[in-house]
Order: sequence, then C-alpha cells, then structure tokens
Amino acid sequence: MTQTLNVLIVDDHPLIVKAYQGALNHFNKIKPEYSFNISTANDCEQAYAKIQQASKGEGIDLVFLDISLPPTNDGEIVSGEDLGVVMRELLPETKIMVSTTYTKNVRLNSILRSVNPDGFLIKNDLTPEILTEAIETVIVDPPYYGKAVLKFLRKKSSKDFVIDRIDRRMLYELSRGTKMGEMPEILNLSIAAIERRKRILKEEFNVDGKGDRELLTAAEEAGFI
Repeated sequence: MTQTLNVLIVDDHPLIVKAYQGALNHFNKIKPEYSFNISTANDCEQAYAKIQQASKGEGIDLVFLDISLPPTNDGEIVSGEDLGVVMRELLPETKIMVSTTYTKNVRLNSILRSVNPDGFLIKNDLTPEILTEAIETVIVDPPYYGKAVLKFLRKKSSKDFVIDRIDRRMLYELSRGTKMGEMPEILNLSIAAIERRKRILKEEFNVDGKGDRELLTAAEEAGFI
C-alpha cells in the first residue's frame, strides 16, 4: 500500500527547490511504497500561511526548511528558524529537515536548541546520495545529521549560548534602523532589558564595548540577519 506524505519545501532558491523535488521523485522510484504531495514556499510569509492552513487540515508530514528567508510582512517571523519554532507549536508531529549555508557554532547551536530538527544538513555538503539517505532516515527513523553538524555536536558544550526569538527579532529591527525608543513596544520589554540583551550579544559576538554597527556586522556574518 502506498503512503502519501504531505511535503512543504521552504526555500527561496529555485535550484535548491528543484533538487529537493528531484530527490523526492528519486526516493519514490526506489521506495514506491511512498509518494509525495509537494507544496513550496519561497519566503516566511508564504510558508507561515501554508503552515496555518495545514494546522487546520491534513497537516504536513515533512518540511524542508531553509534558514535564510525573507521575513513576514509584519516582521514577526524573520527567518526559517522562527518558522521552525512556529511549526513545532502548530504542527508538533511534522518532521523538519533544516538545511543552511551557515556553519558558525553559535548559529548551529541556536537552530538545534530552538527547532530541534529531525534532519540537519549543511548545503555545501549536499549530494543527491546524501539527500536521498537523509530523506529516508528522517521519514523512517530520525534524526539525520550531516557530517559538519555531527562534528559540531561532538564539540559542543551544554553551556553553549542560545540566541532566542526575541534576540533575533531585536537584531532584525536594529538592521532595519528601528530606533531604541520604539523597541519596547515591539519586543514587549523595557529599555533596560533590551540594552542588557544587546550587551550579552556583543559579548557573545566578541564586539563587547563596540557599537550597534559592529554587532550587526558580526550577527550578519553568523547568519542571524
């Protein structure tokens, strides 16, 4: 009997979307007991709408999730990581396969802690064989972690710093030029609490004592903006 899985591919690069679609079609050929109903989204706005719709209907079995994505129009969801958190809330049974080009430890740790993906791959390591193996593992017996992620996991500490959703929103707003006086209403925090978060982030990104520009540059290099 064929099992049809609902799949959502969230990525803003058409070639990556085609690669996922090709891998699913190949998997269907070698494992004909599985078929796939595939939907796509290329930004957080589209993806969030499809996640909301799915949560009220048949759900989503598997999501391919990019991390660097255009935010929602209201700025509430600024990355694929935020989408992953939302999916865990609205679709707790969905299996999430994250892929990203970012390899800095602080970014990988943040994704692992906030999303806890069933599959985690670095895009530069992707091959058709790895992708097919990852799909099978995530569907049948997750998790599947790529070599770069496994290497990070072997070195990571339980005390590794985590950048949460409020931090990510704050960085996003700073990058847009939002004034500090406007931040309390957006983040629902006091100015003192926001400044404390900024200070901690500057320490984590090794720009302690420097300005917001240096913080944003470091955050962008790590993949948070």
